[in-house]
Amino acid sequence: MSSARRTAGVSALDRRVTRCRACPRLVEHCRETARVKRRAFQDETYWGRPVPGFGDPRARLLVVGLAPAAHGANRTGRMFTGDRSGDFLYAALHRSGFANQPTAEKRGDGLKLHDCRITAVVRCAPPGNRPQPDERDRCLPFLTEEFALMRRVRVILCLGGFAFDGVLRALRAGGRPCGTPKPRFGHGALVRIEGAPALLGCYHPSQQNTFTGRLTPAMLDGVLGTARGLLGS
Repeated sequence: MSSARRTAGVSALDRRVTRCRACPRLVEHCRETARVKRRAFQDETYWGRPVPGFGDPRARLLVVGLAPAAHGANRTGRMFTGDRSGDFLYAALHRSGFANQPTAEKRGDGLKLHDCRITAVVRCAPPGNRPQPDERDRCLPFLTEEFALMRRVRVILCLGGFAFDGVLRALRAGGRPCGTPKPRFGHGALVRIEGAPALLGCYHPSQQNTFTGRLTPAMLDGVLGTARGLLGS
């Protein structure tokens, strides 16, 4: 498949993601959150549906999160945009040269990613930020297809244990066995799987982690520096 066809394939996948209604609980939560809104965003129109991936369709670095935040990506329609987790993540991507600016407030704000794309295991905002196993499994084919289309990816950065587990499941579904015993998640952990991109573990940039110091800017910079080294630039 040519580069142009793969790029078109990623765009088509993103469009199908936004139309998915496979999980009634998640569909209702996204819609209800968009209807009620947070007080600070009462004048905004929420996205309120599944959120597609964002960034360079020919990227060598793929960042995988858990799911959209109810008042972040579910509001703005772009991964890790409009919330504190995104502020933390995009600032680090900017410092490491993967983003052209350190902030991500809304679609159309000029943000561009260089050699990097951001996606998630689950594409709808889940209640309590906790997808159910059946919801994860129904969404997983999107991630498996994304891996198949993005042939240039050399490093997958997994933000948190849920993302790490989801990536392993998607790789297995795509015919890339992950070995026994199953690789374990850890911050800074590097996992090599034959025929697959390198997997890098990183604590999720949630407020629970960043406010308590479990994940610091220096720690995230270190993981992104490892990713840069693996990419050879």
